[in-house]
Amino acid sequence: QVQVVESGGGLVQPGGSLRLSCIASGFTFSNAAMNWYRQAPGKEREWVARLITSGGNTNYTDSVKGRFSLSQDNAKKTVHLQINALKPEDTAVYYCNAIPLRLSEIRRDSVGGYWGQGTQVIVSS
Repeated sequence: QVQVVESGGGLVQPGGSLRLSCIASGFTFSNAAMNWYRQAPGKEREWVARLITSGGNTNYTDSVKGRFSLSQDNAKKTVHLQINALKPEDTAVYYCNAIPLRLSEIRRDSVGGYWGQGTQVIVSS
């Protein structure tokens, strides 16, 4: 079974930093799309960042470019989201979404990815 678990959230002042982690298991971590989404109070869930583990290429939504950075640790099956220069508008529950890309692991119910429970980030003075 696939498991996705986020951690690292917390309360931080504007301008501060956090490192979120997503541990994913139950599939081939080295061939997957690892996404981060966030959902602020009263807002729709938005895509934030993506890391393709097979090549390490990353993509970010415009509002976080230059402040958010993804990295991977294959041995620990973990993707990290380093968040710098936090702004109040970054306040949200951050979710990890894992999409297996290995052909044998692609299923109809996996196309949208496997979700973690989320970790809360609060940016406030």
